[in-house]
Amino acid sequence: MSGQLILLRHGESAWNAQNLFTGWADPPLSETGKNEARTAGRLLAAHAIAPDEVHTSALRRAIETADLALSQMPNTQPPTFRSEALNERDYGDLTGLNKDAARVKWGAEQVHQWRRSFDIAPPGGESLKQTLERVRPYYDSRLLPAARAGKTLLVAAHGNSLRAMMVFLEALDSDAIQRAEIATGEVLLYHIGEDSAPTGKENLTKQETPE
Repeated sequence: MSGQLILLRHGESAWNAQNLFTGWADPPLSETGKNEARTAGRLLAAHAIAPDEVHTSALRRAIETADLALSQMPNTQPPTFRSEALNERDYGDLTGLNKDAARVKWGAEQVHQWRRSFDIAPPGGESLKQTLERVRPYYDSRLLPAARAGKTLLVAAHGNSLRAMMVFLEALDSDAIQRAEIATGEVLLYHIGEDSAPTGKENLTKQETPE
């Protein structure tokens, strides 16, 4: 029996709109972000995909995104679970700083390394590798067993916690993950087989919506 894993990056937050490093800070969605979340829900409904379970981070931009997406799916009220394991990577001393100002202070190359490298952490924060190390146990213990049992799971989380999941879902190396991007409100669908391995991936956001 094949399950489905939906990765949904939260909609644009108020801090995304201001070009700020957000990390574990907890700003709400912007109006654009709310619309992105509703659009994601309508997209899933158009593909006749209804989650059996919803998993979000503990941060409200992910929680709001899941709630708004579900509001666009008729008669859908699945159980919802929250976990800090799915939180965005901690940006440490960069949290709250404007990204352009950070490039002026530390240099564009250094900031690029902190943002995109696999195992280099910003001062006081987490690397993507460290983010993966907290995401993976949650995936193995909570998401994978349900997917193997044939359930459809919606995971509403963050650019880096979802990129961390992509590392092991797609067996990406440290160079490939640097190039991987998930836009705000983007919807990725993985089909998970009984042997735990993904059997296919679809980017629903970039597909033509069914009539």
